[in-house]
Amino acid sequence: MQARLRASGPSLIAVAGAVLGLFVYERLPALAAALAAWLPFAPDSRAGAAIGFFLYEVPKVLLLLCAVVFVMGIVRSYCSPERTRALLAGRRGGLGNALAAALGVVTPFCSCSAVPLFIGFLGAGVPLGVTLSFLIAAPMVNEIALGLLFALFGWRIAALYLALGLTVALGAGWIIGRIGMEGSVEDWVRTCPATTAAAGLSGPVGWNAHLGAGSAAVRDIVGRVWPYLLAGIAVGAGIHGYVPTDFMAALMGREAWWSVPLAVALGVPMYSNAAGIVPVVEALLAKGAALGTALAFMMSVVALSLPELVILRKVLKPRLIAVFTGVVATGILLVGYVFNLVL
Repeated sequence: MQARLRASGPSLIAVAGAVLGLFVYERLPALAAALAAWLPFAPDSRAGAAIGFFLYEVPKVLLLLCAVVFVMGIVRSYCSPERTRALLAGRRGGLGNALAAALGVVTPFCSCSAVPLFIGFLGAGVPLGVTLSFLIAAPMVNEIALGLLFALFGWRIAALYLALGLTVALGAGWIIGRIGMEGSVEDWVRTCPATTAAAGLSGPVGWNAHLGAGSAAVRDIVGRVWPYLLAGIAVGAGIHGYVPTDFMAALMGREAWWSVPLAVALGVPMYSNAAGIVPVVEALLAKGAALGTALAFMMSVVALSLPELVILRKVLKPRLIAVFTGVVATGILLVGYVFNLVL
């Protein structure tokens, strides 16, 4: 009996954690309002609105983030880097790009983490265009952004974001593969030993091991991104409390054709991840920004940030970086305009 309880311990902890998280999540508005009432700011003042937003969004996004990361940590435990490389090795043309883009969705969401796998794929003989589809999809259409968008805005927006982001990754990789730029990869990359940078469990393992992988993912990922999360929510709180609705609607609204390029231009110099930038997107939307413009801003921050381009310079030559940047930027602009058109 005791052995059975020990064996089921991780499952019981996971269920208890899910029930507790749901209980707290449903009561967050009342808890945040009660806490804000203790502060010396009127709820309808600018400072009160900003602080109320911050007090509510921090636990909400943290709970959602932990839930998404835990589930995707379990999913990733079924797919080792070796298995991923085996799936992509020898794949060419559109099928290889589609498979690589799909695999990019369930990899570590930081592009810095995707680069080592990208190097391993090239070393294993995976075509350049296919590896670039993976590299583009990994930060642009990551599971964190997808899960948060689903929780905050509904399945239709999450599904459209997924479809358009995968289309950009597939199309960009296919185009770059067709124009023959294999020589624009740094020479040392192709001779680099295969890496095992991503998580995966090898051999037959029990369900508890997969639950452990989910818990480890929460400790690792949430432990690394929480400063960005707090910073993003703080920025969102400032927008929510202090930026006039009319101003934001004019700057990033649906009517201004130049709002999408402006959002991309503003996003590229920034550095954040999906967990940190989604609260900013939520605040922008509440202030009148168009959905496509706000998502274009988010995608440019996570997929075309300057730190990522600096990292890519270690593995790609300037010509390929320029092509990569141009193709991805065009795809993000397309996503922004499509969202603004259909929603």
